[in-house]
Amino acid sequence: YGDDWYYIRAASIARKVYLRPGVGVGQLRKWYGSNNRRGARTEHFRKANSGIIRSVLIQLEEMKVTEACEGGGRRMSRVGQQDLDRIAGSVFYDAEDE
Repeated sequence: YGDDWYYIRAASIARKVYLRPGVGVGQLRKWYGSNNRRGARTEHFRKANSGIIRSVLIQLEEMKVTEACEGGGRRMSRVGQQDLDRIAGSVFYDAEDE
């Protein structure tokens, strides 16, 4: 992994929460999981580490980007949605200019 893998994962989690309101740690674990390679034996699916996902969600909540849903899970706050829309727009226009 690169030095900034944590920030890439945090941006990816923020995008997932933006696209699917109400997503929780368990669903994100399933999404980021992959096959566990066990040598000569067959591969089995394993969920991702919940500690990293939970710490990213807590940090996003402290930054007022996400908020807790009533039924569980997280959703984007109004400020977080505006921030992500602004960032996506600037990336789109920068790519369009090139």
